[in-house]
Amino acid sequence: MGLPNQSLPTRNIQLDFFRGLALLVIFINHMPDNPWFWYTPSRFSLCDAADVFVFLSGFASALAYGRCFERAGLWLGSIRILLRCVQIYSAHLASFVLLALICVIGNRWVPEMNDIQRLNIVYFFESTEQALYDLFTLAYVPNYFDILPMYLVMMAWLPIFWALSRLHVAVALGCSLGLYWASWQYGWELTANPSTGRPWYFNPMNWQLMFFTGFAFGAGWLSVGVRHRWLASLCLSLVLLSIPLGHEATYTKVLFWGELRAKLEPWLNKSHLGLLRWVHLLALAYLMHRLCNWRPQWLSTALPLAIATMGQQSLPIFLTSMVLSYAGGIVLDQFGRETPMAVALVNLGGMALLLLIGQVMAWLDTKPWKYLTSEGLPQREFHGDSGPFEGRYRWAGQVLALPFLIGLAVLPALLINRQHLGPVGSDLVAQTTIPKDQSIQPVEVLVPETEADKLIDSRQKL
Repeated sequence: MGLPNQSLPTRNIQLDFFRGLALLVIFINHMPDNPWFWYTPSRFSLCDAADVFVFLSGFASALAYGRCFERAGLWLGSIRILLRCVQIYSAHLASFVLLALICVIGNRWVPEMNDIQRLNIVYFFESTEQALYDLFTLAYVPNYFDILPMYLVMMAWLPIFWALSRLHVAVALGCSLGLYWASWQYGWELTANPSTGRPWYFNPMNWQLMFFTGFAFGAGWLSVGVRHRWLASLCLSLVLLSIPLGHEATYTKVLFWGELRAKLEPWLNKSHLGLLRWVHLLALAYLMHRLCNWRPQWLSTALPLAIATMGQQSLPIFLTSMVLSYAGGIVLDQFGRETPMAVALVNLGGMALLLLIGQVMAWLDTKPWKYLTSEGLPQREFHGDSGPFEGRYRWAGQVLALPFLIGLAVLPALLINRQHLGPVGSDLVAQTTIPKDQSIQPVEVLVPETEADKLIDSRQKL
C-alpha cells in the first residue's frame, strides 16, 4: 500500500501562507517588551495580526465546515463543530497551565522580574480554588489568553449562522451585523475577571463580524473581482493613509495626525472591533489577493511553503507560539534587550522553531507509520517456521532513533528525588539512635514461637 495521493489541490495555499505569517507576527508581538514589536506591520496600520487571524479562521471554517454541513447535514456538522470546540477549549486550558508554569520558572530564574504580576495572573495564585473554577467556566480569561476563548465562541455560533444562511444568505449576514450593532448600542460584555469585573479584551459579540465576514468570502457568498483598478486604487489609498494613523511615533508628534486619530478612536477600538479596523483589513486582504494572483509563483518557493505548512497547523502552532513568546521574554530579561544580537537570536530562533514544529506536525499528519513506500522499510513476511529475527531489517536506517530511545529510558532516572537517598541503612540507624540523656532499661519481650523458629532451632541442634 502506498501513500495517499497528496498532490490534489485540497488546500488554499494563499490562506495557509497568510495564516502562518500571522502566527509569526503574533509570536513577535506577544513577547514581553520585545524591541522587534515596533517593526511589525501592526505598528503601521489600523489592524494587526489578530484581525488577520480571525478573518482567515472564518475563511478556513467555510472551506472545512461549510462543506461538512452541505455533505452531512446540520446534525453531523454540529457534532464536528463540537469536537473542534473541545480541542480549542483544551488548548486554552493547556496554554494557561503551561504559561503559569513558565512564570513560576521565570520568577526563580530571574527573581527581580515578577512574571506572575507581569502576565496579570495574580488572581489565580491568590485565589486558586475560585480561580480554577472560573478558569474552566471561562469566567476568568486573562488578557494574554483571550484569543482562543473568542475563537471558541465563534465556533459555537457557527451552526446557527449556517442554519440561518439556509433561509437566505442575507439573513445570516444581517444577524451578524445586528449582533454587532446591538453590542455597541447596549454595551454587552463578558466578564474576564470576577475580582475586578474587567470584561473580555476581545468582545466576541463584536469580533464575530470579522469571523463571519471571512466565512462569507470562504463560502463564496461574497466575492470581489481582482480586475477592478478603481477598487485596487481605493484600497491602496486607504492602506497608505492609515500608516501615519497607526504609527505611534507619527501621530504622537504630529498634531494633525494626533487630533485625527483622537477623533477616530471609537472607530479604531480593538476590544470592540471598530469599523475602521474591519474596513482596513478588507482593503489589505484585497490587495494581498491581487498580489498573489499577479505573481502566484512566489508562493511556491521554499520559505513561503514552509510558512504555509505552519499555517495549516494553526491551533498547535498558536499554542506553541504563546509559550515560546513568553519564554523568549524571560530569556531577554536574563540577557538584556540592549544587545541587538541577543534580541535577534531570540526572535529568529523562536520563528525557526515554529517553522520546524510546523514541518513535524505536517509529517505526523501523514501517519507515516501506516504506509510503506519503495524508499521505506520493506514489509516483513513471517512464515510458520520463521524465527522472531528472520527476514531483512535495515538496522542502519534505525540508528538515528537510538539516542531518542536511550533518552526515554534514562528519563525516569533523572526524575528520582535524590534528597531522600543516602547510605543503605542510614534511615534505620537514625531511627534507632538513643538519646544520650536517657538511660538504657532492660526490656523483656515475649514473642510467640512460630513453626519457622522451631524448624531453625531443630536444624541448629543437628
